[in-house]
Amino acid sequence: MNHDVIVLGAGLAGLAAARDLRAAGADVLVLEARDRVGGRVEQAVLPGGRLVQLGGEVVGRAHHAYLALVAELGLSLVPSYVAEPGRMVRATAEGISAGDPPHWFGPGDDAGHRRVTDAFVALARTVDPQDPWSHPDAEALDRTSVGDWLRSEGASPAVVRLWEIGQLALADGSCERTSLLAALRKHAAVPGDDAYAYEDWEGLRVAEGSATVALRMAAELGRRIRLGAPAEEVAVAPEGCRVRLRDGETLTAGAVVSALPVGPLRSVAVTGVSDARLASLHRQRQAVAAKFVAAYDKPFWRGLGLNGLSECEGVLGSTWPQSEGVLSALIPPERYGVLLGMPEAVRDRELLRDVARLYGDEALEPFTSYLRLWGTDPWTQGYVTQWNPGDVMAVGPLHGTHEPPFYVCGSDQWVAGYMEGAVRTGRAAAQEVLRHG
Repeated sequence: MNHDVIVLGAGLAGLAAARDLRAAGADVLVLEARDRVGGRVEQAVLPGGRLVQLGGEVVGRAHHAYLALVAELGLSLVPSYVAEPGRMVRATAEGISAGDPPHWFGPGDDAGHRRVTDAFVALARTVDPQDPWSHPDAEALDRTSVGDWLRSEGASPAVVRLWEIGQLALADGSCERTSLLAALRKHAAVPGDDAYAYEDWEGLRVAEGSATVALRMAAELGRRIRLGAPAEEVAVAPEGCRVRLRDGETLTAGAVVSALPVGPLRSVAVTGVSDARLASLHRQRQAVAAKFVAAYDKPFWRGLGLNGLSECEGVLGSTWPQSEGVLSALIPPERYGVLLGMPEAVRDRELLRDVARLYGDEALEPFTSYLRLWGTDPWTQGYVTQWNPGDVMAVGPLHGTHEPPFYVCGSDQWVAGYMEGAVRTGRAAAQEVLRHG
C-alpha cells in the first residue's frame, strides 16, 4: 500500500480526520481538488492586515467539537455579531422596520408567533437528533413542510412570513420546502427556547479567522496534503483501496475517508460500497447559496442605532457584522438564480444597493467587496445541507455512517451543515478508522 489512509478533501472535515490519524501514527495522504485548503472556509487579507472570512464564519457555545479543536490549535474565541448593540432591520418590498415586532405584524401576531414557537420547541423535544427515524410519526413529520405545519397550528400569514424570512436569512431554503422532521432534528441537536438559538449556533467566532483553523491543521500536516488532485474513481475492497486521480495517477491505501461535499462526491465513481450506502449519500442535497462581504472603514450603521443584522426579502437574505466595519451577507437558494442573472460587472453594485436600502447610501462605497458563489463552485456545489420534505426518510439511518474501509465525514453528515458538523464528523471518522485497524 502507498498509504494507510487516503482522505478526499482538505476542508475542515478532511483536515480534522487526517490530523487525528497522523497523531495516532497513521501514514495519511489528503487529496484536495483546489489549489488551497479549507473547502467552504476561506479568507482574504485587507490593507492593514484585517482578515475577511468569505465562507464559514461563526460557531456557537453548543459546538463542542469545534471549540475543542480551536483550543488545541492555540487559537482564541471572541463574541460574534450577537454581542453588537443596536436593533436588527427587516426589509420587505413594502417597507423596512428596526426592532420588534416586524412592520407587517398586526394585532395578535406577536402572541401567535410565541405560541407556535413554543409548540415547535415542545415537538422537537420528542425527536432524537441521532435517530430521528425512530420517531413514531417520522414519516408524517418528514412529509410535512415547516410552512404547512405552521398553518396547521393556526399561524397567521404574518407569522409564517416571519419564519420564512428568518429561514432564508440562514440561506437554508424556504420553510415551504423544508422537512418538519429535519427542522425538529436540528433544534433537538442544539435546543433552545426559540426556533433558532443564535447564541448557541452563532455566538462565537475565531479571533484569528475561521479559515485559520484549516490553515493551522494544514501546516501540521505539511507534505501529507496534495493540492490540485481531484479524485475521479475510488475502488474499495477489504484487501485495499485504489484512488484514481483525474490525471490518471493511481494511489492505494488501506482505507479511504471521503470528506467531499455530497454534490462533488456524485461525480466520483465509487465501487465496492453497497448500493444502499451510495444511494443514501447521493440522495442528500445542499442549499445553493452565495456569500457577499463588503468592507468599510468603520461600522457606520451603529450611528443609526442598528447592529448590522438584517433579514431581507430582496436578493440578499441577511446581513450581519463580521468584524469591525465588515458586513457579511447571504444570498439564499430562492434568489440564487436572480444573482446569476446579473451581469458579472454589475453584481457587486446591485448587491450593495440592497445593503444601502438597509443602512443608507454610505453602504454603496465599501473600499472592497467579495462574492463567493458557493452554490455553483464545482468543488462545493452548495452551502449547508438542505432537507426537503421526504428527504430525511429517503436518506435514511445510513446518514453519516461508515462501511469500512470506506468512511464518510463532513458538515453534510451531521444534523445540519455547519463547521461543527465538519469537525465533529471528521474526528469521529478518524476514530472509526483507527478502531477498525
